[in-house]
Amino acid sequence: MSLNSLASIENWPVPTAAAGVVRADGTVLGTHGPVGHRFQLASVTKPLAAYAVLVAYEEGAVELDEPAGPDGSTVRHLLAHTSGLAFDEHRVTAPPGERRLYSNAGFEVLGDHVAKATEMPFAEYARQAVLEPLGMTSTSLDGSPAKDGVSCVSDLLRFAAELQAPRLLDPRTVAEATLSVQYPGTKGVLPGYGHQSPNDWGLGFEIRDSKSPHWTGSSSSPRTFGHFGQAGTFLWVDPDARLACVALTDRAFGPWAIEAWPVFTDAVLAELRG
Repeated sequence: MSLNSLASIENWPVPTAAAGVVRADGTVLGTHGPVGHRFQLASVTKPLAAYAVLVAYEEGAVELDEPAGPDGSTVRHLLAHTSGLAFDEHRVTAPPGERRLYSNAGFEVLGDHVAKATEMPFAEYARQAVLEPLGMTSTSLDGSPAKDGVSCVSDLLRFAAELQAPRLLDPRTVAEATLSVQYPGTKGVLPGYGHQSPNDWGLGFEIRDSKSPHWTGSSSSPRTFGHFGQAGTFLWVDPDARLACVALTDRAFGPWAIEAWPVFTDAVLAELRG
């Protein structure tokens, strides 16, 4: 099925782009572009990694509130970007829980923590826990669990359906990760969009709430959650609209995306609500 709104990716100033929309029951409402093409995900890797961590939690390999990372930090702090670790360095810049310091280093520490607990390399654990059960055969999380994932739109639509109607996790766990703000009122910086107060986040998923400016649309519900990546990639789920959208490109995030993505999202929501 084709959607006029998805076709607008043809106008994006990128070499290659693909996009799709999916409902909770796995019904793909539309796609555009090479949906089997494997793209670098950049930080869209994080929701996949977080989901694997949550499987480890439900399996009893780790606890959300057990120590992990810097002194006083827990698995929960690392997932919620409140461990105090710097953006890309294993350096502590704030006490745990005090500020929302978006941290690739935090997700790398998290990957190491789960690997030790499960006695399995994190990429392999994620493959067995998440990718394989969902049939995401074109996806890999080799390298940094913060930013080195590779996937395609077809695979991420499977993941987006799972986020809306979980099969691998208890729905209550997914609700805590995607709809429940961790450490409410915490200030922080959303990369590419500047300082925000509050900078709401779940467990590995950004929660839109009232953030402005934002990479989703002006008509996106406050409960919208997801992630974008510096590789020009995003995945959002809007629970109120009961659908999710994935868009992947091979051009780095920048002013073009800040301009194009909200307009695109609003068009998708308008077309499907209509």
